[in-house]
Amino acid sequence: LLAGSTAGEKPQDVSIGWRTIGVRPQRVAAIGAIMADVVAEECGDSIDAIVGISINGVLFANEVASQLGCEVAIYRNVDGAPGKGSLSNKYSQVAGKRIVIIDDVLSTGVTMSRTIQSMREAGAEVSLCTVLVNKTVRNEIDEVPLRGIIRVAVV
Repeated sequence: LLAGSTAGEKPQDVSIGWRTIGVRPQRVAAIGAIMADVVAEECGDSIDAIVGISINGVLFANEVASQLGCEVAIYRNVDGAPGKGSLSNKYSQVAGKRIVIIDDVLSTGVTMSRTIQSMREAGAEVSLCTVLVNKTVRNEIDEVPLRGIIRVAVV
């Protein structure tokens, strides 16, 4: 992507616009199928629930849970701060369950880290975190494996 630019033009960050995926359910399903395959590869069939971080992780989490035949939970950001929120009581709860957390983008990792902490406090065993786009070089977060379908890094 940067073949025609000089070294001084490298971006410090990139914006991920996934509207093209989000407007078509079959596209979300295709990405969800890839995520489900990664979860199955990493965790086998021992996952009880998939937790989607609102708002953009919810559609992917629902699709992954559907493909893997497990429960779905939604972690809502209620305070507006990254990772500050609670599980919706309208969906699966996580106490005593092995879970996977799904979001759309990992930038700093703050939201994911706080979500992991919240899930552990709720009694869950967090087995894996999966994102559509990982904007870091991290492969784990808070001692939990992290898998991104796409990695975006400045080189």
